[in-house]
Amino acid sequence: MGKKRILVVDDEVQLVEMIQMRLEANDFEVSTAYDGQQGLDAARAQQPDLIILDLMLPKMDGYKVCRLLKFDEKYRHIPIILFTARAREQDKQLGEDVGADAYVVKPFEPEALLSTISRLLEKRA
Repeated sequence: MGKKRILVVDDEVQLVEMIQMRLEANDFEVSTAYDGQQGLDAARAQQPDLIILDLMLPKMDGYKVCRLLKFDEKYRHIPIILFTARAREQDKQLGEDVGADAYVVKPFEPEALLSTISRLLEKRA
């Protein structure tokens, strides 16, 4: 079995690079996108094993990207972790409403993110 592929969609370049290094160190293959439209296109083209998706994105917000993927038969199986500084209950509820599989609040613990990724990939397997 090859490496699991993770798509990271966030407009904070340094954060994306840090997550990418951490994931690659844990033997994941990582692709990146820096706005919602780019993230949606990448998800459709690459069909990654998991997506880490920021909510506050240029062009299209994370909720919309998540909804478009989760309500499409072809992509709904891909686990999506919403990744955001918005920690209010209503934000989490909206995340659930659009089909997100998990919700990680920034600033985040890298170990917590990795364990969430592992849990979702195992659930999918």
